[in-house]
Amino acid sequence: MATPTLVKGARASRSTIALKILMAGSGIVFIVFVLLHMYGNLKAFSGHDAYNTYAEHLREIGEPMLPHEGVLWILRVVLLGSLIVHVYAAVTLWRRAKRARTIKYQVKRRSGSTNASHLMRWGGLTLLLFIVWHLLNFTVGKVNVQGGPTNDPYNLLVDSFDVWWLTLIYLVAMAMLGAHLHHGIWSAAQTLGYTNSARSRTVAKQTGFVVAVIIAGGFSLVPIFVLAGVITK
Repeated sequence: MATPTLVKGARASRSTIALKILMAGSGIVFIVFVLLHMYGNLKAFSGHDAYNTYAEHLREIGEPMLPHEGVLWILRVVLLGSLIVHVYAAVTLWRRAKRARTIKYQVKRRSGSTNASHLMRWGGLTLLLFIVWHLLNFTVGKVNVQGGPTNDPYNLLVDSFDVWWLTLIYLVAMAMLGAHLHHGIWSAAQTLGYTNSARSRTVAKQTGFVVAVIIAGGFSLVPIFVLAGVITK
């Protein structure tokens, strides 16, 4: 007959696995979203009208079956729910790991891990703060730091990234996003059982790296080219 300690340990193990699966699932939702969002951002290279047409089209998707901005609100609810799940799972797993390691290591060993893995906690916090600012800048508050109008999406984008320190903040956030994706994709593949062989582990690491470069690099192009004067009003 199983002892209470063994039963408790088995429950904790199942709970930990469930939390990791929730992190992986919510992470996949974010990867799909940022890929689509990156594609939309790159419309800025097509000019004012193309970018604003795209922005308005997002608000009209689903009409007349759904109200104006109906799909956007559904997307926002899904993303908010995914964010809550992702942060809750991450904090809970971190606390459990911290409780399990009551004695700190005398020598920190990093064998078998990537530099990205050591940025996950602070990188995640940085990204959370950046998301809040990003929403205030472009969605909720629509803050134009240059004091110009905020009712034109393309002009607001150009006015924002024409300020060097805003572009710098954005690029730092994208670097953190890249690191987060790099390790996160590997971790999700491991959780979902796709790293059982040397080949699959290599594929998972390469996939994480490629996706991180594509997304972080794609998002970085617009602010860089605005600051360089290539994308203008």
